[in-house]
Formats: sequence, structure tokens, C-alpha cells
Amino acid sequence: MTNVYVAAIEAIGEAMIRNKEYLTDLDAAIGDADHGINMVRGFEAVRGKLGALPPEADLATVLKTVAMTLISTVGGASGPLYGTAFLRAAAVAQGKSAVDGATAVSLFMAAVNGIKERGKATRGEKTMLDALEPAYEAFAAGVGDNKPLPDCLELACAAAERGIEYTKTIVATKGRASYLGERSLGHQDPGATSSYILLKALNDFCRRRPAEEA
Repeated sequence: MTNVYVAAIEAIGEAMIRNKEYLTDLDAAIGDADHGINMVRGFEAVRGKLGALPPEADLATVLKTVAMTLISTVGGASGPLYGTAFLRAAAVAQGKSAVDGATAVSLFMAAVNGIKERGKATRGEKTMLDALEPAYEAFAAGVGDNKPLPDCLELACAAAERGIEYTKTIVATKGRASYLGERSLGHQDPGATSSYILLKALNDFCRRRPAEEA
């Protein structure tokens, strides 16, 4: 039987692979032109590590495996930031046998807070937080309204997409892009974009899964 948590991460990895050139092109405009390359390297390594886990591996184990692999294989800031997000989520998932709404909100919140603390960043600095923080808020609001989790993920994706558009209107004050100053205006943030791709892949996976099980 397929481990659903492993399958979800593999779906995210496939989405990163499909968007490799897109992310790299975005990063070429305001960064080191390696964001797509780094994300794909990381998630390809993740796929190998997850393949070695026992089929019954729980959510915490899967998330921690993803975290440690991304931290050790992804270059630049992305590895530590995404790795920390997954590591914080893994801590919340410890002992959880299923993911309900409240657990999902806690996982999401821990991941976002991990990125904020590791990157010493806040919303409005042209980073992945400009997509992830509004996405978290929309997701939590959906759970608070007792919406199904796929619908909450849909809300999160829409908020993240708006966050990407917002990054085009502000000057970067964090990371490599901050060196460009006013010249970073008009460009969307690659990290915010990969965050959206991750959420969209997770949403698509959750939407497909009931049909596959039927």
C-alpha cells in the first residue's frame, strides 16, 4: 500500500521538476539563477531518501526525512529555509496518526514560523513569506469555517498567488535580490513562487486522491 505522506511529497517534487526552468528564469532576473536547479536537486534527493523508508513510516518521520535531506542538498538560502519549515512541521506531527484541520493548521503555522525565525524575515521584504503568510492565514480561516481541507488548500493557493503578485510591487530587502535595490521592482520573488508551486501541488494531490481511491 502506498504511503500517502510519501506520495504527497513525491507530487511536490514532480511539480518542482516541471517548473525547474521557470523558477531558474525568475531567479536569473534578481538572484543567482539557481533556484529551480537547487529545488529539483533537493527533491530528487528527497525521493531517494523516502524510497528507503518503511511503507508504514508516519508523518513525522516523512517530514523529518524531507527536512534533513533538503538542508544537506539544497544550496543557497532555500535549503535551510525549506528544511527548517519541514523540520518544525515534523515536530508538530510527532505522535499524530492522522491529519485533521487543527493539526494541519498547527503544521502550517510551525513551518511558516520556522522560516521567519531562520531567515530573520517578515512579510513585505520580497521573500517566500509574502506568499506563505497570507496562505497560512487563508488556510486557517478556512479550517475555522469548517471547510474541507482541500477547500482550505484552495484558499491558501489563491492567497499565495496574490502574494506572488504583491512581490512584484515591492523592493527586495532580504537575500541576493536586495543588492539590486530599486531594480528588483517589477520582478516576482522566486521563493514565493516555489512556495506557491508546493502548495498547488499539495492541493492537486488532495483533489486527485479521492478519485483514485473510488
